[in-house]
Amino acid sequence: MNIYGVMAIYKFEMARTKRTLVQSIVAPVITTSLYFIVFGAAIGSRIDQVSGISYGAFIVPGLIMLNLLTHSISNASFGIYFPKFVGTVYEMLSAPVSTLEVVLGYVGAAASKAVILGVIILITANFFIDLKIAHPIMMMVFILLTAVSFSLFGFILGIWADNFEKLSVVPMLVVTPLVFLGGSFYSTDMLPQPWQTISHFNPVLYLVSGLRWSFYEISEVSVMLSLASILVFMFACLGVVYYLFKTGYKLRS
Repeated sequence: MNIYGVMAIYKFEMARTKRTLVQSIVAPVITTSLYFIVFGAAIGSRIDQVSGISYGAFIVPGLIMLNLLTHSISNASFGIYFPKFVGTVYEMLSAPVSTLEVVLGYVGAAASKAVILGVIILITANFFIDLKIAHPIMMMVFILLTAVSFSLFGFILGIWADNFEKLSVVPMLVVTPLVFLGGSFYSTDMLPQPWQTISHFNPVLYLVSGLRWSFYEISEVSVMLSLASILVFMFACLGVVYYLFKTGYKLRS
């Protein structure tokens, strides 16, 4: 294992956060605060409790998951796309680093930034509500697995995309709607049939439900099923990344 090669990529990607501090840290904090003001105050005043939890507290796991997914994907996809765009990816491919080491550097940095952002959102939420976490270890497990899995997914998107429009189309038109329709800001028990059943085909529901269980011990699907789904997705993404590097798809041509 070329630790120096991994750390060189990791540190370079992490340093990009310092150059875009407002976009990476300040903007999500402001957005989260606005969610609490709009959803927590306006809607929360009309919804007393959801599953025995105050509405403001209920939406915290959904807010964390929303930011985890979007920033994991965007950080990882831009991280690998930009070297392709400027042509420096060929230097990386010819360097004495393996596929695993390249992925560890880029995905590790993207996941780290997403986890840091998730913690910042958690701290921000404490200013608005009295937040209690029933299972902090499980919370971190879900956050870490989600950050790594969707950083891998973003890495795949970055390799696949050949322009900036393609880079943003999946997060904007697929991932964000799935998060909003995945029980982030409401319980699927509120939905009439057949929408309750249909919502269980949304993969994001399992992520939000698992993370919410770690906070309040309430979930809409089995916690073990939530863990299994994110693990299956992570290994599937690892398989795709291995295939892309092995074949050189959009990397060597």
